[in-house]
Amino acid sequence: MTLLIVGLIVFLGTHAFTMFRGARSTLLRRLGPGPYKGLYSLVSLIGIVLVCMGYSRYRADGYIPVWDPPVWTRHLALLLVWVAFVCMAAAYLPGRIKRRLKHPMLASVKIWAVAHLLANGDLGSILLFGSFLAWAVLARISVKRRDEAVEHGAPAGGSGDRRNDLLALGIGTAAYAAFVVWLHPLLIGVPVLPGQA
Repeated sequence: MTLLIVGLIVFLGTHAFTMFRGARSTLLRRLGPGPYKGLYSLVSLIGIVLVCMGYSRYRADGYIPVWDPPVWTRHLALLLVWVAFVCMAAAYLPGRIKRRLKHPMLASVKIWAVAHLLANGDLGSILLFGSFLAWAVLARISVKRRDEAVEHGAPAGGSGDRRNDLLALGIGTAAYAAFVVWLHPLLIGVPVLPGQA
C-alpha cells in the first residue's frame, strides 16, 4: 500500500503542481519550455509506474474489503467507462461534445473514477480512484477560476461539429471495446466481462 500512496503523491502531485500558476511560471522560466516538459513527463511517468506497481503489489498481497458493491454497480461501471472513453476522445476533436463539457478530459477522469469507485469496495481501489476523482474535481475548479475555457474548449461552432462528435463516439467506442475485451485483463490483470478468465 505504501508504494501505491507514494506513486499517487508523485503522479497527482506533479499534475496538481500546474494549478499553482505562479510556481509553474517561475519553474518554466528557470528551466525553459523543453526541459520543463521533459522533467514534467519524466516525473509523471515515474509516478504512474509506481502507482501501477503499488496497486499490483497491493492486489497480490490481498484486498482489504471495506464494502461489498452489489452486482449492478459493475454493469453501471461498464456503461460509465464507455462514456469516459468517448469524453476522452472528444477532448481532441472540437465539436458539440467538447464545447458542452468544456474540459472533456477532466470529465473523462471523473466519470472513470466514479465508475471504478462504484464497482470496487476495497481500500486500495477507494484510495486509487478516490485520489484521481479528488484531483480531477480540484483541477476543474482551478481551470474554471483561471477562465481558460477559450484556450481549452472548442470554438463556438462549425461545420465539423457533427463529424467530430461522430468521430469521438466511434474512436471512444473502439478504444473502450479493445480495453474491455483485451487490454484490461492483459494490462491490469482483472477481467471485466462475465466469463473472462
